Amino acid sequence: MDITQFFADNLPAFLFIVAILTLFIGSFLNVVIYRLPRMLEQSWSEECRIYLGLKPHTETEKLNLCLPASHCPHCKHSIRPWHNIPLLSYLWLRGKCAYCKASISMRYPLVEAVTCLVSVYVAWKFGFTWQTLAALFFTWIIICLTFIDLDYHLLPDQLTLFLLWLGLFFSLFNVFCDSHSAIIGALVGYSIFAGVQCIFESITGKTGMGQGDFKFLAALGAYLGWQLLPLIILLASVTGVIFALTHMLIKRHFKSVPLPFGPYLALAGWVAMLWGNEIMQYYLVVL
Repeated sequence: MDITQFFADNLPAFLFIVAILTLFIGSFLNVVIYRLPRMLEQSWSEECRIYLGLKPHTETEKLNLCLPASHCPHCKHSIRPWHNIPLLSYLWLRGKCAYCKASISMRYPLVEAVTCLVSVYVAWKFGFTWQTLAALFFTWIIICLTFIDLDYHLLPDQLTLFLLWLGLFFSLFNVFCDSHSAIIGALVGYSIFAGVQCIFESITGKTGMGQGDFKFLAALGAYLGWQLLPLIILLASVTGVIFALTHMLIKRHFKSVPLPFGPYLALAGWVAMLWGNEIMQYYLVVL
């Protein structure tokens, strides 16, 4: 029996491997969430300095996803490999740096735990199939987009466009939809939000939605097909309104406050990926 057949026939073993691997994937997602916005800020700053004819910064440490090595943001001490084990190291160190004893954000174990749990559920849902691989990539990217948008109100092209092209690639093999549905989904997804923004801006003179949201919905359309776009928009809008109203009531702040829409699109897209067809079929039967 080869390893492929073994995992196909032994779901618990497959789920165990997924759980272990995705804890480390979650650790890498933390790196993406923390560093990618800073990398973009560095790049934009250098472009502005060049445009203004200023000398580029030479003392600023260049960031990428690999270098410099993981270190404490407070004391700058490099993190030892045994201090960087997902979840376990946080518990062992009691949420503090091993060197300067500064508190470590709960964000890190949270992202690792969420990544592991949702990845295991995806693997259980689809089994040892190509759909699982596609769904895992989808899940990991939208986790990054969610936390970056919460922190910076930013949906980086590096992630949204990668998700779009990945969706088009998987559509060649009819993983979640065919190529025809994926291409239409990308075009319609972008056009819907772009059209809404144009109408909103012409009426109010304000920007109600960023282009990152256009691209994110286009990516969801490319990944899941145009047929699920109405469900995604409805779910994202409803959850967004509920959260916004709850936020205003709790904070007692009823003025216009910009809220990121990416997390609601991410949640709606994930729900649509897992249960979208069943929800649509149920809706049609009820009608």
